[in-house]
Amino acid sequence: MMDGMTTGSRARSFGSAAARYAAHRPSYPAALFDAVEELAGFPLAGARVADVGAGTGIASALLRARGARVVAVEPSEGMAAEFRRRSPGIALVRGDGDRLPLATSGLDLLTYAQSWHWTDPALAGPEALRVLRPGGALAVWSNDPDTDVEWIADQQARIEKHFGPGWYINKPARPLPGLDFATRRLRWSRPVPVDAHLGKLSTHSLFLVGEPG
Repeated sequence: MMDGMTTGSRARSFGSAAARYAAHRPSYPAALFDAVEELAGFPLAGARVADVGAGTGIASALLRARGARVVAVEPSEGMAAEFRRRSPGIALVRGDGDRLPLATSGLDLLTYAQSWHWTDPALAGPEALRVLRPGGALAVWSNDPDTDVEWIADQQARIEKHFGPGWYINKPARPLPGLDFATRRLRWSRPVPVDAHLGKLSTHSLFLVGEPG
C-alpha cells in the first residue's frame, strides 16, 4: 500500500520520461471509442471534450481524429511540452482533475485515459459534474495487462516480488453520486518487440521513482 507522498512522487515522475512515454506507451483501439459513443449516447464528432491527464496526447489525438473538439488538461510541464510538440493543433491547459481549469457546464464529455487513478475521486467527481453539461458523460479507461496470458502473469509476479504489491496502480472507477455508471471491457493486442516492451515498462511511475516495496 502506498501513502499519499509516494503516490504524489509517482504522479510527478512522468515529465522526465515524456519522450519515452510517447514512443512506447500503447495507443487505443477504435472499438474503445465506439464504446464511448455507445455508452455516452452521442457521437464524438462535434462533441466538446476535455481529456484530463492527457500526457503526451495519445488519447487526445485519437479523440480529435473522431471529430471531437478537444482541449487537453495536463499537470506536468515535461508531458505538456511533449504534447505540444506532437499535437500543436490541440489546445492544452495546465491543471489536474481535482481542480479543473474549465468553465462550468461547458463540456459534453470528460475523459481520463490512463489517468483517473491519479485523482482524488472525492474532489474529481464533483469537478466532473461541475464542468459537464446536463446529459454529459465521464469516460475513464486504461490499458491493463491481461494476466490470463501466461508470460504477462509471470512478469507481474516477478515485478511484485521486487517492488511489492501495488506496483501497477490503475484502479477501476467506481460509481459517483450524480452519474449513471456502466463498464465495458475490451480485449485487444498488438505485436511489440522486446526492446519496445522494456521501453514501455521503463515509463511506469514505479520504475521512474525507483522505490521498491
